[in-house]
Formats: sequence, structure tokens, C-alpha cells
Amino acid sequence: MSLDVSPALLEKAERGEVDEREFVDCVRTSLPYAWDMISSLVAQLKVDGTDFADNEVPPPSEQERGQLLRAMASDAIRGALQRHFGVQLAFQNCHRVAVFAPGPDTADRLARFTSVRAQLLNQSPELRDC
Repeated sequence: MSLDVSPALLEKAERGEVDEREFVDCVRTSLPYAWDMISSLVAQLKVDGTDFADNEVPPPSEQERGQLLRAMASDAIRGALQRHFGVQLAFQNCHRVAVFAPGPDTADRLARFTSVRAQLLNQSPELRDC
């Protein structure tokens, strides 16, 4: 299961009344490693004053890796995180998350990060089974 959904939130979803803030909170509490990763990258953007920050450190365990994969693989979760933090998210391999601040250079930098070339250059035998 991707998220730990409270009975109250599930009931709202069944009725069609879902507030995105509640969904984001559900993501925050269900996927704390992914939340902390993205939060720290967004903070790094602000501190460094750049338009790009990424993580190259693999998760410490398969549990954390699974949280990151669930957050990045779900269009709904990923989209909600992007809207909440006001960034564009990108993902390579099983752990390299990048955040891109909105701006005129973002599209080019994002295209380079998500290119076939970048994906190939980011390969290593250690990540084969991640």
C-alpha cells in the first residue's frame, strides 16, 4: 500500500470531497523519507539561491527506497508535491531526485536532467538491482 489513509480521508474520497492539503498531509505522514528528501532539496534551493538541487545518496534501506519510488511513481502524489512545494520534480534510477525552481532556465535544465544521455551517464553496477 502506498499511503496510510485515515478512515475520515477515505470517506471523503468516497464522497468525492478531497482537499489537496489533506492529501499532502497524508503523503507527508505516510512517506516520511520521501517527504524529508524533497523538503530538504527545496530548502537547499532557497539557501543556495539556485534553480536546481538533487540528491545522489542512495536511501539507507529498502523501506526508504520504496517510499521514494512510491512518491515519484504516482502521478497524483508527485503532482501534489510539486504544487505544494512550487517546484518541478524529476527522478533518475531508484534514488536520484531533483527539484527545479520555476524560472526561465528550468525547462532547459530539466530537459538535460531527464534526457536519455543523462540517464545513461547516471548508471552504475551498484544500482543495477535498486
